[in-house]
Amino acid sequence: MTPLVIPYPEIDPVLIQLGPLAIRWYALAYITGLVIGWQVMRRVCEQPPKLLTALKIDDFLLWAALGVILGGRLGYVLFYKPGFYIEHPLAALTLWEGGMSFHGGLLGVIAAILLFAIRNKVDPFMLSDLVAIVAPIGLFFGRLANFINGELWGRISDVPWAMVFPRGGPLPRHPSQLYQAFFEGVLLTLIVVAVWKLTDGRRRPGLLTGVFCAGYGVARIVGEIFREPDAHLGF
Repeated sequence: MTPLVIPYPEIDPVLIQLGPLAIRWYALAYITGLVIGWQVMRRVCEQPPKLLTALKIDDFLLWAALGVILGGRLGYVLFYKPGFYIEHPLAALTLWEGGMSFHGGLLGVIAAILLFAIRNKVDPFMLSDLVAIVAPIGLFFGRLANFINGELWGRISDVPWAMVFPRGGPLPRHPSQLYQAFFEGVLLTLIVVAVWKLTDGRRRPGLLTGVFCAGYGVARIVGEIFREPDAHLGF
């Protein structure tokens, strides 16, 4: 009996085309995550004790954005397709075509936190806690962008909601990007915010950072159960 397969909703990865300028869903996901994260940080810091001024939050957002984008792209180039980018070095600059590494982005944000903390004489764990509150928001939108791009699909499956991805072969697969959007985005947000509210995390620097790291680790492990292994990494 042929399993029921939900058609993959093929969405043009280009949201708006204005002559040579293309605005892609992938870029919109990062911009949306950064803007919402910026607003949430401002709201958090308005509550006592006020951790940072609004001006410093604006300044830190620039540092964090550069850390995410530069670190994420560099991580993707080095970890995922080094051979390709050695042959086509200019392709590393085509950020709008996708290709970001969480691990590279994480290292970039850590560097941004440390440099900003030293420059402004603030507690780096206080900064990392602020990032921990908003990071799941960015992960959520990033995974939705993966789904729209039809990339990072799941393993072959016969579950009723399995989908045939255009570049994933003829067999239906888990929409693992949506699973990861839920676990890494929605669920992790609820956990971090709950700990922040219930334990007065503002007065315990580093607590939310630890909760986020542990929660993301578990969410990523669960997501990898359903995600197709990265063939170019030898898995």
